[in-house]
Parts: sequence; structure tokens; C-alpha cells
Amino acid sequence: MKSIGQGQRIGLHRSATGIDRMMPIGRLCRLSSPLLRPLVGRPLSIVAAAEEGQQKGKGQAKGKKDKEEEGPYSATVRLPTTDFNLRANSVVREPEIQGYWSQHAVYESMLENSKGEPFTLHDGPPYANGDLHIGHALNKILKDFINRYQLLRGRKARFVPGWDTHGLPIELKVLQALPEAERRSLGPLDLRRKAKEFALKTIDAQREQFKRYGVWADWSAPYITLDPAYEAAQLQVFGKMLLNGHIYRGRKPVHWSPSSRTALAEAELEYPEGHKSRSVYVAMPLSAAGEAAPAALKEALGQEGGAAFAIWTTTPWTIPANLAVAVNDKLEYCLVEAQGEAAAGWRVRRLVVARDLVAKLQEKLGVALSEVAVFPGSSLEGCSYSHPLYPRTSPLVIGGDYITTETGTGLVHTAPGHGQEDYLVGQRYGLELLSPVDDAGCFTEEAGERFKGLSVQGDGNKAVVSALQEAGVLLKEELYEHKYPYDWRTKKPTIFRATSQWFASVEGFRSAALSAIKEVSWVPAGGMTRITNMTEGRSDWCISRQRKWGVPMPVFYDKETDEPVLTEETIGHITQLVRQHGSDCWWTMSVQELLPPGPLRERAASLRKGEDTMDVWFDSGSSWAGVLQAGEGAGLRYPADLYLEGSDQHRGWFQSSLLTSVAANGVAPYKAVLTHGFVLDEKGSKMSKSLGNVVDPRAVIE
Repeated sequence: MKSIGQGQRIGLHRSATGIDRMMPIGRLCRLSSPLLRPLVGRPLSIVAAAEEGQQKGKGQAKGKKDKEEEGPYSATVRLPTTDFNLRANSVVREPEIQGYWSQHAVYESMLENSKGEPFTLHDGPPYANGDLHIGHALNKILKDFINRYQLLRGRKARFVPGWDTHGLPIELKVLQALPEAERRSLGPLDLRRKAKEFALKTIDAQREQFKRYGVWADWSAPYITLDPAYEAAQLQVFGKMLLNGHIYRGRKPVHWSPSSRTALAEAELEYPEGHKSRSVYVAMPLSAAGEAAPAALKEALGQEGGAAFAIWTTTPWTIPANLAVAVNDKLEYCLVEAQGEAAAGWRVRRLVVARDLVAKLQEKLGVALSEVAVFPGSSLEGCSYSHPLYPRTSPLVIGGDYITTETGTGLVHTAPGHGQEDYLVGQRYGLELLSPVDDAGCFTEEAGERFKGLSVQGDGNKAVVSALQEAGVLLKEELYEHKYPYDWRTKKPTIFRATSQWFASVEGFRSAALSAIKEVSWVPAGGMTRITNMTEGRSDWCISRQRKWGVPMPVFYDKETDEPVLTEETIGHITQLVRQHGSDCWWTMSVQELLPPGPLRERAASLRKGEDTMDVWFDSGSSWAGVLQAGEGAGLRYPADLYLEGSDQHRGWFQSSLLTSVAANGVAPYKAVLTHGFVLDEKGSKMSKSLGNVVDPRAVIE
């Protein structure tokens, strides 16, 4: 027994659940509702009271178990009874509540009766290619929190949900579902029809799942990127960017996916951990010394074996496209002579390398390197070397700060057709844009009979290494683990390859984009630094794709010269046709019908339609035009008050939307950007449909 106070002593009875069931009634009444205060002075059992209240509604319970549960004070309790269920029973109640919202148009009524100014949270469109996962639920529910709060404040917070529907993932889904024979015979229009059907069916399924989360939105009138009105708005954005001088066609190296057979934008790449490349150290034999070359290098030319520039690369398959070796003019280089068994099979033993790397190279190559002469990198410009596999000579050129002494030899193998820095250096020195690789990632005839038809990421890579070994110029081969770009859809490695593509010239409006970023409120604040760094460092945006399911690039080409025909009039005419008939008209109508009346239509016989479609990031990145500007008369605002997505969208939708809006109109499409984190699996990895580690929210809700 325990003394409670004022001489009052009561026993504490512990139930089967371990809960102390007795307390002084005075204290109980102070903690409970006024309904219980008349009972002061009588000891009560809380659990027993609840049990007896339930028994009044159910009748007298029988059985041994009930007797065991009865406490000594059970018969003294008199508490109110209630029909309120102690369990949430959300599986039943939530659909009932949501049904009430729908039946009484609660969301629509609040919008109609709101007297405040509009609030626009613009929805980033999920991709319509499968069921939703917890990450989708997190994102939409966070948006719903904010929209409801704004509605309660009296603002017109209209929320238009959207879906992204074009592009390779859906195209692949359609193709993979077909028998091989049907797949091969499938024409562009049949493919597009099947892709559209797949996308719309997926949207219907995802819409019902979103509604089950209790999210308020214009579910009956969403924006969908395959709608003709949206496609027309997208083409108008393209036209504005063209007229502002920000669209051009060029042949330059781009990320290319052999597995998808199309160019890719940076946002379509991922860099998985654990990638290992077959790296090689190669000697490029010196053939002539420049005027400013050090005397020791000139002397080495006349000696047996001569000298060579030592280069290192993680892509041996690009050696056939080598057209230069680059050095950093600010670094110090030296001529070294190799000694040791490992150098026995080398064709050249005198090598030019960065002086700071001599010690590392000795260990790496397994040889002793004795220093012969030291000289600045700038003195090497004007020298030339012989390609070890082809009868051609190439120059030694000055590169840039990308050439460091962190890895390699300090000299960089340069293939303008297979690298961004290589391309820029090649432009400066007037080098050819050699890229002997086809759409499937196989060597073409330009690479020579030995390599023709071999996959550059497989047998072709091995064949090049073997050829270098036979030529006596392979100094070392080893596996090198590093980050390497993969196609985010097929999960297979990509390559850099020069092709003719259409680009948005980010360089032309980069400063405007950086200024616009500063005018936006970023939450958390680190988002500004993240997107600023990405915008400062990005190259021009490749916006053309070699696929059929998408918005067509509205370009005609001269059949003889391949010169593009693209004017304000042609874009305006095609935009109107797309608005009326949808983008299928590019495939169903003739060139003559697609051209505007006038002189150009008279040239129809000499022109052909382009076959490229637009990058899907251009699709979704134009939503400010297709949704916000188009809906300004219906309660939406441009720029939007808020964009809210995961932090991966700094390189995705946030950036593509920023670039298109700034390039077309000179302003950011949003006033504020809020980012959230990711839902993780049991291993701490981000949940992703492509990884197959997602959880269906229905498994949690139901």
C-alpha cells in the first residue's frame, strides 16, 4: 500500500498491460473533463471505467477472461459512454472523408470563395511510366501541406498537377512489350500511338493513387506534355530562343548512349560507384622539335630510339581519333630516360613527362627514370609526333588548367571528336573533328580495317590496347576506378562522340541566368550555391534526340546541301498545326503542308523533314509557358510563387526551367525554390524505380 495524501490510502492495481490503474480522484478530475468532477471523493479505475463504458453499449460480457480483468473498484465506476472509435480505422475512414470532399467540392469551393491574391505552387511533372513510390508520395503531400495552408489564409491556391509523357523510357517500354518481328516493322506513327496509349493509361493509374493520398488538386484538368496545346507552347518557347539567338546547329562531341542510340543531356546521366576503366600509358614518338624546344629534346631526336611524349588515358578506344597531345604551359616538364626490365620491350626509352610526376611514374611503371633535362611546358609548343597506329603526324599544343599533376603524366591525349576540352583545344588550333564511331558505338571504316565494326566499349577497346602493345608504345596497362557517365535509363556506360545536333547556347545567356538565380529565394540557402555552380560550369545544352516519341524539332533540310531551313514563319506555321492536330502532324503531313504559304512552300520538293525530337528536359522545362503563362487568366501566376522538388532537380527540372525561361523572357520562372531530401531504403540508398528498391505507398496506406 502507498500513502497518497491527507490520510487517503488506496491500492495501486497493475493490469495485464502493465498500466497503473488507480490514482486519487481529485488528481484525475483536475486532469480530465468537467464531466468527471462530480465524482470527486470516489476512487476510480481508469481502465476499468473505459471497459464498463464499452460494456454498456455491448451488453454484459461473459467468460473467465473478463473476470480475470476485473479490478476491485470496477463496480464503482460511472463514466460517459461514446460511439467514438478508439481505433483510427483509416483504411475505411480516409476514403469516406475523401469521398465527402469530392461530393461537396470542398477544394473547389475554397478556391471560389477565397478573396486573397493567387498563390501558385507549380507541380514538377512525374514521369508516366509506372506505379508511384514513397518518394512521389512525400513530394505531393508536402505540396498539399503548403497549398492547404495558403487556402486557409484566404489565398487562391490553385494546384494543377502535371505529367511528363515523352521520351525514351516510354518508347522502350512499348518496344520491349512487342515481339521481335513486330518491333522491327513498327513505323513511327504506330510507335507514337502505342506510346501515347501507354502514357495515358499510366496517368489514369497514377492519378487515382495521388487522390488516395488525400491531395487536393485539379485532377480533372491536369497538364500533360503530350497535349497539343502544351506542345504548341513548347514550340513557341523554342521559337523565342531561336529569335533571341540562343539556338544553333553544330557538330561537336556530346554524351552518346550506344545502348539507346541517342544523344543525352547532362541531366540524363548518372555516375555509379565502382566503375573501372582499362587505362593505358602510351608513348607518342617525337617526330620534330619546335623552334623553342629545349636542346636536349632536339638532341634526343638524333639518338637511337629518339624520344616520345608519354600520355595516359582511361579510354584507349579514342587513340585512333588522336590528333594532338596537350600540355599545360604553366607546368614544368622534363626529359627522362627509363632503365629496368619493365622497359625492355619499349620502342622509346626517353620520355617527356611532368616533373612533379616523375616519382609516381617510377613506381607506377616499375622503372628507374633518370632526369636528363628540365624545361617549361610552353617550350614544347610547335613540336610534333607520329601516331603509333596510323601514318600521320600531329602537333603538341597548349591546353589549359584541366591539365594537372594529380594523375597521369601531365600530358593529355587529345581527340577533338571525343571530349569537351579536346574539342575546344581543337577549335583553337584548327584540328579536324575526327570521330570514327557509329550510332551503335562501333568503329567505322575511318578507324581502319583492323578495328572496323568492333564495339569501342568491348572488343574494340581490347584491340586498340593489343595494337599499342605490338607497336612497342604501351608503357603500362591497369584498371582504374573512377566516376564514369552511364545512361540513367539503360544503366549502361555512355561515350563522348561528335555528331550533328541542335544546341541551346548557354554561353549566350549564362550571365543572365546567374543574375536571375540571385533574385530567387532558395530553401535551404545552399540550393543557390548548388545551382550557381552547375550553371557556371555547364556546356551548351544538346536539345535534339534521335528518337520518335517526342515533340519534333521543327526543322527542314535542303536535300542537296543539308543546310537547315528554320525561320520565324516556319515555326509559327508548324506551331499552329500542332495546336490543331497535335505533334503527329509532323509525320502525317507532307513537307508542302508543313511549310507556310509563300516562297518556302514553293521549295517543298527540294526540302526534307528533320527526324529528331526534343530533349524531354526541354519538354518539362517549358511548363512555365504551357501551364503558368497559359493559365494566368485562371488563377495561376508566372513566375510561380514556389517550385518544390527533390534536391536532384538542381541539375534537372529547376535548371532546365531556369534556362528556357531566361533565354526566352530574361527572368527565372519561380520566385522561390524549396528542396526536400530522398526516401531511403533499408541500406541507406535513395529509393528509385530504376533501381527497383521502391515501396508502393499503397502497401503502407492499405
